[in-house]
Amino acid sequence: MLFAADVAEMPAGEVVRSYWAELGETDLDATAREFATRLASRTLSNLELLDERIRSRAEHWRISRMAVVDRNILRLAVYEFLYEPTPRTVAINEALEIARRFSTYEATQFINGILDAIKRDLDEQQPQKNVQPEAEDSEPDASAEDE
Repeated sequence: MLFAADVAEMPAGEVVRSYWAELGETDLDATAREFATRLASRTLSNLELLDERIRSRAEHWRISRMAVVDRNILRLAVYEFLYEPTPRTVAINEALEIARRFSTYEATQFINGILDAIKRDLDEQQPQKNVQPEAEDSEPDASAEDE
């Protein structure tokens, strides 16, 4: 959705509707669909702030000169850093998995470097405490049973 919005310069609502009508996985459960829609919509709603964070750590790189896939992976991960309960390390790992699949080896290193620097900045400014990722069809955490 982020790629489509970036390339087609479409409003977030239109991109979301179009994606689910034409490309969305029909067997995706409602919770996953809502989560994906929220991430895409809210990332698109906060582009200026997200791009400023990325720009602060992307030395000698303008956002517009980055590959479309790479800049949108960065935007999504930084959105998660700032607004979702996802642990920042998990958000980085997810971003790198997407980059490995849809970008290049060099881009994966580039994305990792920028996200790690932003994570360090945020950890100093606003440390995450006891953040647990939202459980989606996963086994209970053994450590949670010890509490």
